[in-house]
Amino acid sequence: MAINKAKIRQIHRVLAPIMVLPLILSVVTGSLYQIALLNQNFDYNWLIQAHKGNFGPVRLEMIYPFLNAIGLFVVAISGFTIWLQMRKPKRKPSATADAE
Repeated sequence: MAINKAKIRQIHRVLAPIMVLPLILSVVTGSLYQIALLNQNFDYNWLIQAHKGNFGPVRLEMIYPFLNAIGLFVVAISGFTIWLQMRKPKRKPSATADAE
């Protein structure tokens, strides 16, 4: 089964901008929470809540990690597939070069 290049690019073009926001949020909140633990005088519980997917009235704690993982996996696979398709095949030496 041939891979439809246009369909893969379309999937990647749609998902990549959507997936970058939750991934950046996870990275930033997780890192800031670890830094905040060094200073134990303040309550930084809101950072870990945002990191887990608890956005006030919207509670995605149960599915947020899975959505992040599935989205990242699809974007990585589609990007890798696009990269493989764009690579130029190695040129074979011509028969005339050997004859000279």
